[in-house]
Amino acid sequence: MSPTEGEVNEMIEKVDCDGSGTIDFPEFLRMMSNQTEDFDHETEIRETFRIFDKDGDGYISAGELRYMFANMGQKLTDEEINEMILDADIDGDGRINYSEFFRLM
Repeated sequence: MSPTEGEVNEMIEKVDCDGSGTIDFPEFLRMMSNQTEDFDHETEIRETFRIFDKDGDGYISAGELRYMFANMGQKLTDEEINEMILDADIDGDGRINYSEFFRLM
């Protein structure tokens, strides 16, 4: 089941802590976790990571982030995508692994 544009906008408004009108990666993760509160937290995080990790290589790349946001109707610039990666990427490899993703949640 896909959310409508109005539902997506409502979800964004709820987590847009800085009032920018867009959501950064931590805000997006909060939005995703709010949608699945009934699930076990670890299972929820694992499943969310798998959704982002389209190629199943164990990492979320800039391209995978761009794809996910585009599917939600959010066209982000390369700069915004890179900022999200930098916010999460502890080991500096330019990708988000599961441990980094879990830490954000």
